[in-house]
Amino acid sequence: MQKSVRYNEGHALYLAFLARKEGTKRGFLSKKAAEASRWHEKWFALYQNVLFYFEGEQSCRPAGMYLLEGCSCERAPAPPRAGAGPGGARDALDKQYYFTVLFGHEGQKPLELRCEEEQEGREWVEAIHQASYADILIEREVLMQKYIHLVQIVETEKIAAHQLRHQLEDQDTEIERLKSEIIALNKTKERMRPYQSNQEDEDPDIKKIKKVQSFMRGWLCRRKWKTIVQDYICSPHAESMRKRNQIVFTMVEAESEYVHQLYILVNGFLRPLRMAASSKKPPISHDDVSSIFLNSETIMFLHEIFHQGLKARIANWPTLILADLFDILLPMLNIYQEFVRNHQYSLQVLANCKQNRDFDKLLKQYEANPACEGRMLETFLTYPMFQIPRYIITLHELLAHTPHEHVERKSLEFAKSKLEELSRVMHDEVSDTENIRKNLAIERMIVEGCDILLDTSQTFIRQGALRNSSTVIVKHEWRRQVHSDWTLLLSGRDILCSSNEDRSDGPMGVSVPGGDDIQAKVQEKLASLKALSYSSGDNVQSANSCLLFPFFISTSGGPT
Repeated sequence: MQKSVRYNEGHALYLAFLARKEGTKRGFLSKKAAEASRWHEKWFALYQNVLFYFEGEQSCRPAGMYLLEGCSCERAPAPPRAGAGPGGARDALDKQYYFTVLFGHEGQKPLELRCEEEQEGREWVEAIHQASYADILIEREVLMQKYIHLVQIVETEKIAAHQLRHQLEDQDTEIERLKSEIIALNKTKERMRPYQSNQEDEDPDIKKIKKVQSFMRGWLCRRKWKTIVQDYICSPHAESMRKRNQIVFTMVEAESEYVHQLYILVNGFLRPLRMAASSKKPPISHDDVSSIFLNSETIMFLHEIFHQGLKARIANWPTLILADLFDILLPMLNIYQEFVRNHQYSLQVLANCKQNRDFDKLLKQYEANPACEGRMLETFLTYPMFQIPRYIITLHELLAHTPHEHVERKSLEFAKSKLEELSRVMHDEVSDTENIRKNLAIERMIVEGCDILLDTSQTFIRQGALRNSSTVIVKHEWRRQVHSDWTLLLSGRDILCSSNEDRSDGPMGVSVPGGDDIQAKVQEKLASLKALSYSSGDNVQSANSCLLFPFFISTSGGPT
């Protein structure tokens, strides 16, 4: 069995009492009964969103109540009376006005009401429409927004009024000051009256002479300033500043061009080759891409930041402060060491990759890009090699036109010294790397190999033509008393070699410091080795090959 809904009857009676005393709308209405379709006249009172009805106007206890939240109210046509003629029905419609309260859920029968006056019916419909608590909340929110807006306007007006009061006070102070100045000027005018009267009595020619003198003084002053400005423009200091500014502008343009070259290297070659290496049939491996480009992308990001800093400094021209930019750039330039150390190897890897037809075809497509302007990948890989020397040259020229008392002098000198030190370190590393690679190439030329060639004390100097033969020059540090920097050449049919058993013999050479004994030993060694060179022994491979061991080789003839 379904239980009935419980409610607080005491509070409901209290609300009914308030509705009888302070209701929004009160009056007699006819209510249609649900069971017999009869109309019963009740006294209704609307309080907020609750509609109470009583048996009579003096009744204290309500006969019922309706919650109007979510309900709607509308006019309804009057039902015709049974047994009444057309005239009687028309009279009934004229005297009675119906309206219906529709509840918001299905299954709830609407509340049918009627009144005798049309104006009263409209008032009841309007009052029931406005009884919704949700509508009240919306109106409250709108009013609250208006209130907040008005409060802001009031606060703004208060601030404006406060500012106006301050302005009035300042104006009062200014008025007092002007009054005092007027008084002082009037006193001065009183004192100047005798002098002005004398001037009025002056001869017109004297006035003209004074006027001409005034014009001449102005002309002489302007001429003097013009001379001062022209002298400075032609001075060595101004010329030096113009050249310095031109160097800075040229450096910015060169940096912009360098960033553009790095952009083409990264976006035109590096990133497309990375994508190609990730394809199903890669023409190049990721390791080869890393070996060819190494940290080119990092170098590009670094110089983009440096270029943005230069452009920001140019925007503040004629004030040019560059030392702090180099202070930021210097600690990051060590990334060039790795790139420069890897440069020759990257070119070798690129040359090996070009043996692959697919890679060579793909690379030519990239190089055909109009942005490359006909330049090959090797050209773009070479640009970072010259950037540090370019900075050194630019700083050298900049210091040449920077006065000794300039605020940036010490910072620029420090940056130049750091760049020169970095350049020397990179040059030494490149030299050592190239020496090892050249020695490896020479070792591969030897038929049976040579383990001693890669001794760290041996340095590759030069390879080229000497008396129409291929000659390799090697320096070796000897443990004997002979000077360690002596290097002797051999070419043509005079190429000699020595086996490991001969390593204990004295070094060979001409004009070796040490006297006639050493020279005699050298000549004796030459004679024995020359005889060997014409034999078919195992120690000599051919007339145009050179087997390098830790001893000196020299020609028996004149200077080579």
